[in-house]
Amino acid sequence: MKRVMVIGVGAQGSTIAKRLNEEPLIEEIICADYDEKAVAEMEKTLSKAKGVKVNARNKADIVAAAKGVELIVNGLAPDFNVNVLEAALEVGACYQDMASGPVSDVGFVEAVERAFSYDEKFKVKGLTALFNTGSAPGIANVVTREAVEELDSCDEIEITVYDGIWSKKFIPFWWSPETAFGDMAAEPIRYVDGEFKRFKPFNDPRMEDFPYIDGKRRTVDHEHEEPVTMGLLADKVLKGVKKVNFRYGGPGLELAQDLYRMGLLSEEEIDVKGTKIVPMDIISKLTPPAPKYPDEIQAVIDEGMVTEEGAFRVRVDGKKDGKNTRIDCFVNGPGLIEAFEKANITHESYMTGQAAFLFTKMFVNNVIETKGAYPPEVLETAERSYYLGEAAKLDLTVDMNIINQIK
Repeated sequence: MKRVMVIGVGAQGSTIAKRLNEEPLIEEIICADYDEKAVAEMEKTLSKAKGVKVNARNKADIVAAAKGVELIVNGLAPDFNVNVLEAALEVGACYQDMASGPVSDVGFVEAVERAFSYDEKFKVKGLTALFNTGSAPGIANVVTREAVEELDSCDEIEITVYDGIWSKKFIPFWWSPETAFGDMAAEPIRYVDGEFKRFKPFNDPRMEDFPYIDGKRRTVDHEHEEPVTMGLLADKVLKGVKKVNFRYGGPGLELAQDLYRMGLLSEEEIDVKGTKIVPMDIISKLTPPAPKYPDEIQAVIDEGMVTEEGAFRVRVDGKKDGKNTRIDCFVNGPGLIEAFEKANITHESYMTGQAAFLFTKMFVNNVIETKGAYPPEVLETAERSYYLGEAAKLDLTVDMNIINQIK
């Protein structure tokens, strides 16, 4: 029987904890958070949960709560990753998180490189630290590696997420608005011929076609971990890929771009009638949060939906048997209404939380054998096969379309 600690039991962490509660090999789930209400909710609703208030800014606090656990699942913001990683090493536990950046102390690329820097430390202790596990990054990385394995060589990888869920109740983003606006205002990173290149926010707008969506939808470059991890691993596991990019689209993007053009996503102080104000602070304060609890989600659904559409595409270009070959993979999952009917959570929490839980399930069932610190595209064939098989059981499926183009 195993003990697992989930630190940060917000939307994604709580989803993982709930699914762990159903796992027969789990004896106890330490649900840790600074939010006492969130901790109490887990302890009240999950039979295997033990709630603990933890200040994640204090590594000793994490270590004290994590003694005796075999895995720490980090559901906190990336600024806490180093503390949780160090705590995992100290207690001798494996580690899992959902994002490497952005963080406040170093740049985005440096934050990802820092995650990789723990590789030897975890290997020495016979442990695994799996980082960037969710939907994107996460299942996106697994699907990318699966597609690349179909090719003899890889030229380009492009991952695109279009989130077209728009309700009558004003919900701009279905995850943290502060994180979302920060990501939108950041300069996106592309991996190009061995280098990481920055571009202006909302770079390279395109109108694109997606299956099951009537008409074209607009997407732009977006700051994300995949171009960085895949660039760093280009020769090791991705057959020499030359270019990697991540793109995003949806109603939230359009709102964010308008606010950006007005200077309202700036972190720089401005003077307003003698008062110093940071525009982003005002936007973050006034933007309604994503609904978290079932009654909040139900209220959104009851008020009505405007659109409920989405697309999640992994596109890989390369060579197969001497021919230019394109592989398009589409990841499918429940929309808002269906996700709520299935699990009393939003589509965002379902896709990200369930995708993250499946990596946790791999740890619990001793499926992950490779030691060290790495992202999901490093997982071996059998590990990826297990993951995708379990994902399909949760209605997270992948359609792969291979197109051969004769020279």
